Amino acid sequence: MKPKATPTMVDPEQQMPLQDMPITQHLIILRQHLIKIIGLLIVLFFCLLPFANQSYQWLSEPLRAQLPVSSSMIATDVTATFMAPFKLNFFMALMIAMPFILYQLWAFVKPALYQREKNLALPLLLGSIGMFYAGIAFAYFIALPSVLHFFISVSPDTVAPMTDINSYLSFCLKLFLVFGMTFEIPILTLILILIGVVSTDQLVDKRKFIIVSCFFIAMFVTPPDPLSMIMLAIPMWLLFETGLFFGKLIENKKIPHA
Repeated sequence: MKPKATPTMVDPEQQMPLQDMPITQHLIILRQHLIKIIGLLIVLFFCLLPFANQSYQWLSEPLRAQLPVSSSMIATDVTATFMAPFKLNFFMALMIAMPFILYQLWAFVKPALYQREKNLALPLLLGSIGMFYAGIAFAYFIALPSVLHFFISVSPDTVAPMTDINSYLSFCLKLFLVFGMTFEIPILTLILILIGVVSTDQLVDKRKFIIVSCFFIAMFVTPPDPLSMIMLAIPMWLLFETGLFFGKLIENKKIPHA
């Protein structure tokens, strides 16, 4: 039996086999994709800039709904009233552009992939985008109001809670990123199974250690309260189980039936 020939991969823009391209040519192509990404971010940033204050009002709604009538948000720095909406505006531009950013990265690595890898990579790419947005939505609509309610409810009666707008923004962005990355666990689990790093049987054997690790990680990346830890650790565990379930389905399809 003749060995399977390695396909000659050609970059569609340069019409040149990838193995014959110098490293400088790869960097030029990468720069082209990065220029497109930066260009879109700049356009989105300036398009969203007139709505920066309204965006911050939307972000602060969960906190303002929990504050007592006599309390309000404050700015402890002269530039905070400008910088906080400015930072949020850039974050929103980045989130809106995320599918385009991932597509540009996909377009860069696509010529170097085999057809089977392309067929697997595209669904995983689309799934990772959807799961990242789902994690941010979960953080904003479920986790954030619950955590804020907990912190405000345990504050002493003699203390009027007044949160600095920059501190609140940093807290929210950290929470969004943590939950966004957490919701990538099923995708990561599937990738590890597909490339053969682990099998579903190995993951099942290590399940109890993985569950403990979920709570251990959540303890360090969330605010120092038990509610935040539980609201992150339990989704991490359930998301791992989701990835494991689909991993089993994929492995079963690979097993030939008698």
